[in-house]
Amino acid sequence: MSYMIGVDVGGTFTDFSIFNTQSEKLFHYKHPSTPEDPSIAIVTGVEKIMRLYNIKPEEVSYLAHGTTVATNALIEKKGSRIGLITTEGFKDLMEIGWQKRPSLYDLLKSKPQPLIPAGLKVEVKERVRYDGSIKTPLDEENTYKVVQYLKKQKVDAIAVCTVFSFINPIHERRIREIIDEICPEVYVSISSDLIPEFREFSRMSTTVLNAYLGPVMKKYVNNFERYIKEAGITVHPYITHSNGSIISISETIDSPIKTAVSGPSAGVIGAVYIGKQCECDKIITFDMGGTSADISLIENGEPQLSTERLIEGYPARIPMIDIVTIGAGGGSIAYIDDGGALKVGPESAGARPGPACYGLGGTLPTVTDANILLGKLNQKKILGGRMDVYIDKARTALKEHICDKAKLDIIEAANGVISVVNSGMMRAVRLVSVERGYDIREFTLMAFGGAGPLHCCEMARELGISSIIIPPSPGTLCSLGLLMADSKFDLSRSNIMIANKENIGAMNEIFVAMLDEGKNMLIREKVPEDLRRYQRFVDARYEYQNYEITISLPDCEITEEILQEIISDFHQEHEKKYGYYNEKNRIQIVNYRLSAIGIIGKPKQDEQPIDTNLQMPEALETRKVFYQGENDYIESNVYLRQNVKPGSSINGPAIVEQMDTTIVIPPGWHAKTDGFYNLRLWYNGGGK
Repeated sequence: MSYMIGVDVGGTFTDFSIFNTQSEKLFHYKHPSTPEDPSIAIVTGVEKIMRLYNIKPEEVSYLAHGTTVATNALIEKKGSRIGLITTEGFKDLMEIGWQKRPSLYDLLKSKPQPLIPAGLKVEVKERVRYDGSIKTPLDEENTYKVVQYLKKQKVDAIAVCTVFSFINPIHERRIREIIDEICPEVYVSISSDLIPEFREFSRMSTTVLNAYLGPVMKKYVNNFERYIKEAGITVHPYITHSNGSIISISETIDSPIKTAVSGPSAGVIGAVYIGKQCECDKIITFDMGGTSADISLIENGEPQLSTERLIEGYPARIPMIDIVTIGAGGGSIAYIDDGGALKVGPESAGARPGPACYGLGGTLPTVTDANILLGKLNQKKILGGRMDVYIDKARTALKEHICDKAKLDIIEAANGVISVVNSGMMRAVRLVSVERGYDIREFTLMAFGGAGPLHCCEMARELGISSIIIPPSPGTLCSLGLLMADSKFDLSRSNIMIANKENIGAMNEIFVAMLDEGKNMLIREKVPEDLRRYQRFVDARYEYQNYEITISLPDCEITEEILQEIISDFHQEHEKKYGYYNEKNRIQIVNYRLSAIGIIGKPKQDEQPIDTNLQMPEALETRKVFYQGENDYIESNVYLRQNVKPGSSINGPAIVEQMDTTIVIPPGWHAKTDGFYNLRLWYNGGGK
């Protein structure tokens, strides 16, 4: 007998999904997070799970987790003390950036806080030309001096980024050798290893971010591995990357920046899995937890990927699932601003002290407090009865901080908090869909996270979305996604050339080199040869353009026929994205990308037969609930999710409670459970 465990660390709770490979049963568990050291909550939770389900440490065959360590270090500016070594004349590039304001219309918006302390950006004499030839050899005497200077400044990490090193990395590699010789204890990140692509600022920024996080992640990894061993677990743990994959935790030390949005990405992978069960390939994911809400779009059963995004104001040029995150969660604090307007978030009450209703010392009103007062959440106990809540504390918090300042009654205040937080999340949904040319009415909203099912129906109705999917355990879908992820390494190279038959040989040489590197990475992960897969892509543009479109390629050598397919696909994608194409324009291939994928064994769940004669489940109780758009409380049936079997139907208004979330079904909405225990909701007959 063996068990697979997936762990997702959130701002308020740490979620666990446990799969028994013999009985094929799936269990879920939640444990309060420990922000001061996330690994403590993970190990404590795993130990409690082993006791609860009588699991022996040696029976744990798989352990993967998503981490917020990198994200928190960037947000809280608690990374390492770093220095930067770059080509002479380029040390101010991190300040110059793209030479544009952080916000076009906000003249007072500050630039991001510098990650490199003053005086720790140094230059070396060297220069590589655009074609990789050496214009100025590396001055090693000068290099020794600058490294010794940084050592005296007691830096913990050094980022190395020189001009055109993505074409010829010889100088960067020699600089690293000198650093290892003088100060071997210092963490080193060189751009040619991390991101061998053109665009100088993005490459330098990504390398600096990686160095900033390196020592922090190294300490976390060492602590986590020690705690796991002390718990008796012998399996080597995995960690999620921002592209939705998992890799051995020790590999993360070299590239911690790739974990910057690792937690939310696992939820999207879980959503893809649920979507396949429901035969639904157009999904907008809505993951609302205690601190934030993450929204993403799935088209044709595949999550949308981006190769660059801003992280705390700095570009990170790494492949990651395209996720929009806003500060809106169950713990988001509501307040009246100086202008008298009601605002919610982004500040959160977190796990400690938490919402006022938790009775753990919190005194500020939150979204959870508002939902308690409106009757949407159980007003006595949550988490399946494991946690007491106190409605009087929620009422006091809203009265003191909202009602008294805005002259609102308690219901107006609570309803206003929900309306404000919903508005912010709906803007994020439109950002990933309508504003990118998608017809939102063609998509299904998949709601998960501890708070997603509380808000999804009211949001969907305003957005024009008529169908919703709620997984069996929505509060732990991110941890389930960790059981469904594969290993994946994303490799890239930059070499700008025209897409013609004369350059086919050069293109194939680039892919052959990346294929060899990808194979070696999968071998290190101990992936058997029959479980290795490779995906190829190119970033292309019309000549004289400055932005590229990613085009997928078959996993084989490029021929003249395949090159023509690339050109044809590019024209089609360009027309889809920009509304036109021009066959007379020459096409440039800019970047070459390869994903080396190792298929990991996954839990399998069989579809259960649906009882067509099944009636509505028996209600546990009734409760008065105040829904958005209504004028008063409505008496609503309350059901337990465990009693909602395949084929069961529920008509709104209703509340469905379970351990990890509460589902709000307003008037006009209807719900039915499928053979995989997913709850399918539709409004007035819309959807399936």
